[in-house]
Amino acid sequence: MKQDEPIVDMITRFTDIINGLKGFDRKLTNGELVSKMLRSLSEDWNSLKMLIENTKDVNTYPLKELYGTLMTYELNNAERKEKTRRSKEEMKEPPKKQIALK
Repeated sequence: MKQDEPIVDMITRFTDIINGLKGFDRKLTNGELVSKMLRSLSEDWNSLKMLIENTKDVNTYPLKELYGTLMTYELNNAERKEKTRRSKEEMKEPPKKQIALK
């Protein structure tokens, strides 16, 4: 996985590689695919990667479910970062002057 690469792009590239291997009659088990996908993630994904490895059986964890988990995690992370960014911007803004109406 490339640094700051969207997970959908990484999944697409991973799927292309898997399909290419099938063309050479190289079939990987579900466990091999899930393990390879997890190993391919960048360091930004370490916490989720460890959670999955420690709570799921990678041999039976469906690859499509892993894809969904990764996309959800990325979406939630993006939302959390956006909220943090907005909060920091609001803290930097000087208070607005209020005009008293008579």
